[in-house]
Amino acid sequence: MKKTEQDEIILLGHGSGGTLTHQLVKTVFQDAFENSILDEMLDAALLNLPHGRIAFTTDSFVVDPIFFPGGDIGKLAICGTVNDLVVSGAKPLYLSAAFIIEEGFPLSDLRQIVVSMREAASDAGVSVVAGDTKVVGRGSADKIFINTTGIGLIPEGCHLSPRRIRSGDAVIVSGSLGEHGLAILAQREGLAFTTPVVSDCTPLHRLVAAVLDGGGKGVRCMRDPTRGGLATTLNELAAQSGQGILVQEELLPVRREVAGGCEMLGIDPLYLANEGKLIVVVAPEVVARVLERMRSLPEGRGAVQIGRVIENEPGFVLLETELGATRILTMLEGEPLPRIC
Repeated sequence: MKKTEQDEIILLGHGSGGTLTHQLVKTVFQDAFENSILDEMLDAALLNLPHGRIAFTTDSFVVDPIFFPGGDIGKLAICGTVNDLVVSGAKPLYLSAAFIIEEGFPLSDLRQIVVSMREAASDAGVSVVAGDTKVVGRGSADKIFINTTGIGLIPEGCHLSPRRIRSGDAVIVSGSLGEHGLAILAQREGLAFTTPVVSDCTPLHRLVAAVLDGGGKGVRCMRDPTRGGLATTLNELAAQSGQGILVQEELLPVRREVAGGCEMLGIDPLYLANEGKLIVVVAPEVVARVLERMRSLPEGRGAVQIGRVIENEPGFVLLETELGATRILTMLEGEPLPRIC
């Protein structure tokens, strides 16, 4: 029997960042709140004010476990919102932080998380200027959830958008892929690797500044490939730009321990979340300069061009394998790793 809308329920996959998430956002939220700013569907809303433009974004963090190699839910909450602002070209200024805490949660853990948030905010040069706390009964939440909202100022003349992507542009990624996703999964499942996998969670403000400094108006757009990983983010860019993207498998930076762990677990690192990586689309004439500036920073040392924008196959991402074959790289389907951020 065919399901009606009344029969449908929210699945874990609706929070994956993949196809189900996009369907939910489009059919429930975007349709309800439709306006020209929201319909751009960028990482942050770009608002025109009398004296300039600002970027405005919000995100919620429900990662499990809340402490993991390379960070915790507090650091993740600051870095995630800061990164949504900076990939929009904005200078992050102010954040708010709201906490939903389960009754019985250790105060010492809360203090540790807040210290992480303070350190990450200081590193990124932002101030947490507003907040809220709610405590719910045991079993009504899982330990702690955090929402952060951020505002940043967009410099005059800075216009980053997938709509500016053109055929022949280069696609660059700032470093190795899949480390955050695998670090969370390993911690959750009690897996140990010979070489420990650590989350890449970090603010990207310095790296983005270096990209803009090196590429100038040749920088088309930037994204951080979080939920759904590189594959999902590239599909978003292809759909929003109306262009095709061709990626070469042999150029994709994946560390040996991540590749080995993914092979053992039967997952694809191209769909694993990253929390400190940057995808940049730039004009061909600025590629060398942008790569040089990115590689001058620790968070961009592994920067490499992984592909290019192509005229044919608009809206699709193609992967050219090491054997020379080409296949479509789709958006994430389902939810292989819930509560990854």
